[in-house]
Amino acid sequence: MVPFLPDGTIVIMCRTRHLRPGQVVLFRHEGLDKIKRIVRVQGTQLYVQGDNLAASTDSRSFGWIDRATVVGRVIWPRRIIRGEGRRSD
Repeated sequence: MVPFLPDGTIVIMCRTRHLRPGQVVLFRHEGLDKIKRIVRVQGTQLYVQGDNLAASTDSRSFGWIDRATVVGRVIWPRRIIRGEGRRSD
């Protein structure tokens, strides 16, 4: 399956303190910038997963991430969720 954001995709993000499940964030992990969707928030910890669950390396592999590692929330490009008629953040 092809990733939603292939390598080299340009994204626009904004800094925010208000992070919630469903938002896509860019964060730093093991020296790399990674983009994943927030699934759960527990205090200062975030549980993130990639949209391509079969091929994603995410919190299922490396555990919860600290909110301080988040660089920003991805606001573009956005993806339309099929069948729901709304855009995802």
